[in-house]
Amino acid sequence: MTTDETRSALDWEQRFVEDSTPWERPGLHPAFVDWQASGAFDGLDSVIVPGCGRAPEVAAFADAGIATIAADLSTTAINWQRKRLEECDLTATLFEGDVLAWRPDAPLDGVYEQTFLCAIPPRLRTEYEATVYAWLKPGGQLFALFMQKAERGGPPYGCSLDAMRALFPADRWTWPKTSPASYPHPSLNGKPELAVILERR
Repeated sequence: MTTDETRSALDWEQRFVEDSTPWERPGLHPAFVDWQASGAFDGLDSVIVPGCGRAPEVAAFADAGIATIAADLSTTAINWQRKRLEECDLTATLFEGDVLAWRPDAPLDGVYEQTFLCAIPPRLRTEYEATVYAWLKPGGQLFALFMQKAERGGPPYGCSLDAMRALFPADRWTWPKTSPASYPHPSLNGKPELAVILERR
């Protein structure tokens, strides 16, 4: 795990060791459930989950037959994912380290963004957008859950739609025409996450 404070505002490994992880939801994220039920993941052959933590979505993607990559700074989180996959007789590629410095061998079909963007310092957001763009093939999809938060500071850092439209500009990403669904977070005072699927141009 890196301790470079310019890359991470928190000691994520320590948080997982202490089980101090209020951003984790019990079970699959309801947006994941809705996306899967609607067929949004149909046709995905590969997906990455950056900042995967102990998200059950990693095993769920693998169980759906999608080549899954899970990345996190925390050794404890990665070991949890490894054990979970073994228990379910599933396989995925696990990456421990700075995922912004990682590149796939071939472009990916999808990125599942649940808790990574709101966790990194805002100064890294431009790098994150460029990294996700580089990961995806043209037509690849970013399944994003943008944390809505009025208070300053973080993590989590607020990801207002205006800021996200500026970060993921229309000349590089196709935005949906419909309004995003909102999913209040049960452990973060009901702060909503907005579900948006962006397509890489």
